[in-house]
Amino acid sequence: MSTLVLELRQGEVMIVNGAPIRFRTKTRIELTAKARFLFGKQIMPPDQVDSPARRIYFALQSAYIGNDEERPRGLAAARTLIAEFKESTTSALAREILDRALQAAEDDNCYQALKLARRIIRHEDAVLGRAPQDGPEATPHRTPAERAAVGMHP
Repeated sequence: MSTLVLELRQGEVMIVNGAPIRFRTKTRIELTAKARFLFGKQIMPPDQVDSPARRIYFALQSAYIGNDEERPRGLAAARTLIAEFKESTTSALAREILDRALQAAEDDNCYQALKLARRIIRHEDAVLGRAPQDGPEATPHRTPAERAAVGMHP
């Protein structure tokens, strides 16, 4: 089994298998087993959930890193929110990306679903003329740890 080494800054938060962890010092950790995790700007806090695309991301995030009770509810919410978004958008590409995101989530590949949802957030921001917020959609240039997570994430 491969391992994943992440470097996290002081004050950064990581959620592993539903449990939030805040790092008091700059830390280097090694994940040696499969885990559901997000860290840093990948995590969308509830106060940033202020648009349809962000609600989709948050639901998928809950389906991925929530506890055993939250994960099924997150996936159900994502299904509903994706259907509503697809109904209201004129973009065939957005509908196709949302279909892929939902399929990934239903296949228990929520990390991929979140990556696709970030594309929908960027699309929504562009259509609405909205500046990206400091969150999952505002990180086109990843840190080395984030690049490693994308390449080696289970």
